[in-house]
Amino acid sequence: MTTYRSYQSGDEIEIISLWNESLLKDPINQKRFRNLVLLDANFDPKGMRLAYEDNQLVGCVYAVRRLLPMYGTDLEPDNGWIPFFFVHPNYRLSGIGSQLMNDAVEFLQSEGRSNIFFASYAPNYILPGIDEAAYPGAYEFLQKQGFDKLYSPVAMDLSLVGYQVPEDVIKLKNQRIEEGYTFSKAEDKDLYDVIRFANEVFNPDWGRAIREGIIQGLPMERIFVARDGEKMVGFCIYGGYEGIPERFGPFGVDPEQQGKGLGKILLHEALQSMRSEGLHGAWFLWTGEKTSAGYLYKKTGFEITRQFHVMKKTVDK
Repeated sequence: MTTYRSYQSGDEIEIISLWNESLLKDPINQKRFRNLVLLDANFDPKGMRLAYEDNQLVGCVYAVRRLLPMYGTDLEPDNGWIPFFFVHPNYRLSGIGSQLMNDAVEFLQSEGRSNIFFASYAPNYILPGIDEAAYPGAYEFLQKQGFDKLYSPVAMDLSLVGYQVPEDVIKLKNQRIEEGYTFSKAEDKDLYDVIRFANEVFNPDWGRAIREGIIQGLPMERIFVARDGEKMVGFCIYGGYEGIPERFGPFGVDPEQQGKGLGKILLHEALQSMRSEGLHGAWFLWTGEKTSAGYLYKKTGFEITRQFHVMKKTVDK
């Protein structure tokens, strides 16, 4: 007989073990699970549902809604997220996954959520969405559960072996400096401006990544800022997410300043710094393939390594 219940203290050991048996291309360790799930300010044990068969954990789903706003006072009261789910390979197609997903959706519904997303949850997303190539059965399952594909971000990687800053980027940087732009590694005096810029022009998750990254030990020399005179117009970071030095981003340029190559300059400032640290690669999990950033990455030599589908299901409150 299959039994279902919510998370209880101590379950994490079994959950991590089952995760690594089920999501073979995305293993996790205890530290990452602790940081991304248990220590998340929005974690609620009622949102994590577990399935047991003869006292053996065979399935898990995690649903979450905002208890703490990302920025200001916005709790996104209509939105909920399912960052991950998995079922032991021997118990798939048995109805266990469907029951777990129903429980997760009912939990979010009971909290007044009508828009349910897989898996674009910030700040602590594991993956942007479902990787159809890696988990075709899970993608089909989500569709059968009423989730529709919204868009498909891509992950990209770049080898830094033999990297050097292109001559045209050096010339462009010098030209922009003559016009009054500056490009520098961040100092304390830049922090308020760059966090506000990230929050207001782009995404509150980006401002959070800067703030929390520094608190957790992100070296200031891994943050680059661009100014037009005194005005902040762009920034980029590496090593800001989970303290992984090779992980690039977040990265953004003021939309009113695009077309001047500022993003290209900032990107190469970071890549050169990464190489100077002895890093052999740069990667990130999430960009739009056909966005201006996506085109820049491709021109720089980044290659698409994975594609994800962000999915959404709409339910009644």
